[in-house]
Amino acid sequence: MAEGAQGAQDVQAGPRGPLARLRATGGRTRAALVVAAVAVLAVVLLAWRYYAVRESTDDAQIDAHVSPVSARVGGTVLEVLVKDNQRLEKGALLVRIDPRDYQVALARAQADLAENEATARAARATVPLTSTTTNAQETGADSEVAGAEARLAAARAQLREAEARERQTAADVERFKPLLAKDEVSRQQFDLAATAADAARAGREAAAAAVSGAEKAVSAARARLTQARTGREQVAIVDARAASSAAKADMARAAVEQATLNLTYAEVRAPVAGIVSRRTVEVGQVVQAGQPLLALVDLDDVWVTANFKENQLASIKPGQPATVAVDAFGGRRYRGRVDSIAAATGARFSLLPPENATGNYVKVVQRVPVKIVLEPGQDREHRLRPGMSVVPTVLTR
Repeated sequence: MAEGAQGAQDVQAGPRGPLARLRATGGRTRAALVVAAVAVLAVVLLAWRYYAVRESTDDAQIDAHVSPVSARVGGTVLEVLVKDNQRLEKGALLVRIDPRDYQVALARAQADLAENEATARAARATVPLTSTTTNAQETGADSEVAGAEARLAAARAQLREAEARERQTAADVERFKPLLAKDEVSRQQFDLAATAADAARAGREAAAAAVSGAEKAVSAARARLTQARTGREQVAIVDARAASSAAKADMARAAVEQATLNLTYAEVRAPVAGIVSRRTVEVGQVVQAGQPLLALVDLDDVWVTANFKENQLASIKPGQPATVAVDAFGGRRYRGRVDSIAAATGARFSLLPPENATGNYVKVVQRVPVKIVLEPGQDREHRLRPGMSVVPTVLTR
């Protein structure tokens, strides 16, 4: 018994006993746990520092300018000169529409223009001619009035002279009557005085008739002067007709320009450089003005529309650098920067914006579109396509 107790005591107290080894193992485990905790804390701290200055979203896609190409005039399609996904330069011929109707319309408009221009030239030439004729007529009528008035004055003077002669000869006859009764004058002298009185009376009547004729001539001359002066209004009328003809010529000229434009619109050309997409036009199809034919996608100017949550926008500002990971290329990253932040949430521009005043309000975190542009030269191969899903990350500090 004494030996057994002694052995147990030796086992516990020995420098290499199981208890010593257990204590040593526990110490190493605690040290490992401490090291692991420190490592985890360091990783968490690093991760926090990394993500604290970055904002990311997977609700984002590539955007680009998509230019719809529509027919400007109606007609039958004669040729379609492009294929789907074909790259074109600006001004390239896309579709040719039957131009014959527009050629006829142009010829008719040109003929109308020639006719209206001829009418306008004739009207313009009539204005100075009418003005000159009117002035001459007015001047002649004015001179005629002056002459008639002068003749009237002369006739009145002759009438006064004839009246004076008539009075004188009548007085002579009256003086000769008592003398003839006393035989102090001869019958011949009395008859001569009576004849002179009759002649003076006839002269006076003739002078009065001349005055009446001269007055009528003056009235007629004044009427012709009044009529001649109305020629000024005639000149104004002719001038207005000339202006109307000139306006009609301008309208016909505008019609020619419109017909020329319609003829050029029969050839549909690319408004911008891009890739043909959504082609719906075929040869033989009858298209109407404004009907969509195809779309051109400009891959030289693409950007990212990232829909960030509204609580992510506090630290996002224009000009901050960003990286864009593209799903289609295995997460390939492109460099860019924040260009601008939309003025409203995406829901506000939806077809049916939410109405929160209905009593069934449920708070939903809204998303605001943020435009991210790529740095120059990031997509030289033009591999990015509108609609591709991407994951942008904005470095906020």
